[in-house]
Amino acid sequence: MNSPARRKRTTTAALLSAALLGTLVTGCGGDASAGDATHVTVTVGYQSKTINTVTAGTLLRSLGYLERELEAQGKRDGITYKVEWQDYVTGAPITAQMTAGKIDIGSMGDFPLLINAARGKQLNRPTRLVSVTGYNLRGALNTVVTAPQSKLASLKDLKGRTVSTSVGSAADGTLVRALQEAGLDPDEDIRKLNQQPSVGASALQAGSADALSQFVAWPGLLAFQGRAKALYDGAELNLPTFHGVTVRKDFAEQRPKVLDAFLAAQIDATRYLNDHPVQAAEKVAEATGLPPEVVYLYNGSGGIATFDPAVRPDLVAALKKDVPVLRSAKLVGDVDVDSFVDDSAIKRVYGGEYAERLAATPDPSRSEVWLKGEDRTRAFDSPFALLEFVAGHRDQVRAAYVPDATTGTRWYADKAVWVRDGKELSPFVTASAARAYAEAHPGARTVSYSAALGQAS
Repeated sequence: MNSPARRKRTTTAALLSAALLGTLVTGCGGDASAGDATHVTVTVGYQSKTINTVTAGTLLRSLGYLERELEAQGKRDGITYKVEWQDYVTGAPITAQMTAGKIDIGSMGDFPLLINAARGKQLNRPTRLVSVTGYNLRGALNTVVTAPQSKLASLKDLKGRTVSTSVGSAADGTLVRALQEAGLDPDEDIRKLNQQPSVGASALQAGSADALSQFVAWPGLLAFQGRAKALYDGAELNLPTFHGVTVRKDFAEQRPKVLDAFLAAQIDATRYLNDHPVQAAEKVAEATGLPPEVVYLYNGSGGIATFDPAVRPDLVAALKKDVPVLRSAKLVGDVDVDSFVDDSAIKRVYGGEYAERLAATPDPSRSEVWLKGEDRTRAFDSPFALLEFVAGHRDQVRAAYVPDATTGTRWYADKAVWVRDGKELSPFVTASAARAYAEAHPGARTVSYSAALGQAS
């Protein structure tokens, strides 16, 4: 028969063991999916300034939708959930933390997603792509920019030059493909600097880099600030690029209700962004320090990015085409994209609407003006109509956006390269695209923005 003292020691030991188990279960994202703890921490890795991921990161966090979903789920299953948000500059550290079991859910671009898949398999911490945040079916989310006064006129001019990018990123993939299409060897014909976006921006400004290839929102930010001009529009590749949500496979299997809650929250954040584009841009701007005008360039109505969590087949097909690029750079071996992509959860959460979302066609970019003091933008049927309006409201314009005449990529009206062809005025993101258009239309010529406004007034 056990004595009271022994029973007390046994009880104390049991309580300590339970406390230790609880610490292991709730202490980090990786172990949150084990056991039947009543307190669970869900760790989400995101990139606040990579604003193509906001519906799974910055905006989602600002709106509090994930916490709301988990609170409701917790009431149903008797668990208290806590969300820990971890902010990173690129996708690489998110992958490192996921494969270490310290992040449950993360968002990143298409090239980093493939590296995420490869590292997860290699380290026996498999991950799965479960939803999409934002995408562009032509590839316009990545842009190559140069200094404002640069004499470089096309990608071919980069031969022998120094280019900054983040190796393994979607922007690096765009650079590699674009150089190859221009007849240049990405390994031999340029000197590539592997730098974080902010470091590359500084290198461009200091003159230690001749060009910068980066992802949203860096090219648009630098152009808006007058620190860069576009040399190459990624949409010229006409190959989809996107960002998506990846989850650790063990977490998805052990905590399917949490994953469903995350995806439900992402869907709601996406609806909020699409229904309230200006307000969403302002929320993201407040959280990141980015100018709202830059956020709206990408995330606004008809912006460069289209937001929908559905895992579209054309995006998966594009992902498969990315594998050889990463393999040639020795960043991955073979990646089984089909086993990495798993849309079962987002399909379950969307329900009958999922097929409709897969078939949806992205809205074309429009000519828009955002006036000072207004909480909505004004849309116009043509760039010429926009110019007419701006000419009569110059002091009131906060930002004006126009679609590239060839690729449809939205750009700032005052940063675009304009071509006059008779009475027509056509905007282009890059000088090379404007030049190609002018050469194909006898009598057409490039004009300044002020001259375009003058013609329209």
